[in-house]
Amino acid sequence: MSIIRFAFLACATLFSIHAAEQHLNVFIWSEYLPQDVAQEFEKRFACKLVIDVYEDAESMLAKVQGGGAYDIVVPPDYMVAAMVKEKLLTPLRLTNIPNFKNLDPKFRNPPFDPENKYTIAYQWGTVGVYARRKEGETLDESWSLFFDPQNQPGPIVLIDSMRDLVGAALKYRGQTLNSTDTKQLKEVRDLLVDAKKRSVGFASSVAGKNKVLEKSARAAIVYSGEAGRGMEQDKETYYFIPKEGSQIWVDNLVILAKAPHRDLAEKFINFVLEPEIGAKISNYTQFTTPNAAAKKLIDPELLKNEAIYPGEETLKKLEFLKDLGRDTKLYDQLWTSIKSR
Repeated sequence: MSIIRFAFLACATLFSIHAAEQHLNVFIWSEYLPQDVAQEFEKRFACKLVIDVYEDAESMLAKVQGGGAYDIVVPPDYMVAAMVKEKLLTPLRLTNIPNFKNLDPKFRNPPFDPENKYTIAYQWGTVGVYARRKEGETLDESWSLFFDPQNQPGPIVLIDSMRDLVGAALKYRGQTLNSTDTKQLKEVRDLLVDAKKRSVGFASSVAGKNKVLEKSARAAIVYSGEAGRGMEQDKETYYFIPKEGSQIWVDNLVILAKAPHRDLAEKFINFVLEPEIGAKISNYTQFTTPNAAAKKLIDPELLKNEAIYPGEETLKKLEFLKDLGRDTKLYDQLWTSIKSR
């Protein structure tokens, strides 16, 4: 009896280990992975994708720091260095990711991750303004729509993301997105507290886009992909990069240091880098693909849309966020002050 019981327990243990290996835990921005792509991965690799979503990078980092049991997360460029420093990421074994060859050379060896030791670019885009047209009125393509009461065109939505919103205000003031000057940050705090009082509130990029679509807001600060999907739904809406300049960003696939399923995670990254899969993702998200091999499969209408694929003149006005290291606390204090007033 004891031998039978031992054999049963051994089989049960093996089964539970096998079952655990058939799950891949992905922590990703909302509306960032098409359902048909997730289903195709599950079918091909006989596994289950367990997807959890977030709306801003800071909350993602806090959850990962708190021990969230994920395999793959999708941090923005400026957050990678901090995650590496905190030993939250495991190095990628590029021999297990042969489709790395499909990545556009412009996205290889990024300054925040030389030799792609920890990251593979997933999507890239911009932060800008999604607005509704009004007959007989042309909006000033400026951050002043949010930060100058005299130029506010109607109800506005502020993006609920610390670095993105503070960065927009800094650009309006003619400063770098990465300022750590306490005088400049104090001025931005006052600017944002005033904008908050005049706005319909803070919202994620997705929610801000929806408020413009439902006509409860005239303009919202959003990411370019959300604007692209919104423009597709309502031709009376449009997206622009303010004349003062804005942010360009790259989101990245990374594997956590404590990932339960590292091998399967690398298969997922390799899968995403397939040309057909990369094109499906960008055709859905309407963000820009860093996958050179996928570009020929992108919807031609999207390729012509400068909101999604900005031209050289627009690119000159864009700036990357940087990891601020210890000075991040200045932004944390600033954000707490804005949110509490």
